[in-house]
Amino acid sequence: MTEITLGSGGLETQEELRAALEEVRRWEKDQRQLMIWERLTRLPFKLLDKLTPKIVHEKIGLLLDELGSYIQNGGNYLVAGRKVGELVGEVSSETAGKREGPYPLAVMDEAARRLSKSRSNFATAQGATTGFGGVFTLAADIPAILGLSLKVIQEIGLCYGYNPLEKEERIFAVKVMQLASADTVGKRAILEELDLELGSDGRIGGGEGAAVSKIQGWREVIAAYRDNWSSKKLLQTIPVAGMFFGAYTNREMLKAVAEAAMMLYRKRRILTRLADNGQTNTLST
Repeated sequence: MTEITLGSGGLETQEELRAALEEVRRWEKDQRQLMIWERLTRLPFKLLDKLTPKIVHEKIGLLLDELGSYIQNGGNYLVAGRKVGELVGEVSSETAGKREGPYPLAVMDEAARRLSKSRSNFATAQGATTGFGGVFTLAADIPAILGLSLKVIQEIGLCYGYNPLEKEERIFAVKVMQLASADTVGKRAILEELDLELGSDGRIGGGEGAAVSKIQGWREVIAAYRDNWSSKKLLQTIPVAGMFFGAYTNREMLKAVAEAAMMLYRKRRILTRLADNGQTNTLST
């Protein structure tokens, strides 16, 4: 990611915003590219069903209700924004900037990177701990990694000024998680859907589709996560050795989630600033 210099004394220029938006567009294009290795590493669904331990299926079933509760009212996964706000203020003050917004994009980027690194490290340790006991502790890892995923998405969203107390933002957070866990075909569909749902000013519901307000796709997230867990976490069911596989898979999953969150929230903030300055987004998707 090309960094906009911290401590420049103000917000970004139009040229910097457009360059940053073009960078996000390139990332989105890369997500749409079909990788041969991705096809080879995915097992047929029926085989995954047979290999996935029963206790994993049961836990995933429970997560359906929990995700539905999160979308409706935040549930146990909703995070408070105070600490994130303090972090962004600290990053700004480190560069002789203001401790109150609006913050330059570079300040928000740096705060998001710090949160991403912190949560990835936590996920690594958590995966090693739950992986040590094999299949018996794998069931505890599933809700934990889901909670960490939603937590880091909300926190990164807060870095860019988006409040998870709003239902539309919780729906968007689930779509981010869905994007991170999907295969390439799924990523294409999700990115196209988000392009319709986001207005030219980066706000939800401004596009022609506006389907995000009627989302039922959170069930698809669970299906994608089952595929992801089954194909990547089977080796974690081996006692002791699962510690190493758990640490690795959890770290990579959190890194993917954090990257998707940072890119998509960053895109929305850029579009909003361009719109506020009377600039129309003419870059192709």
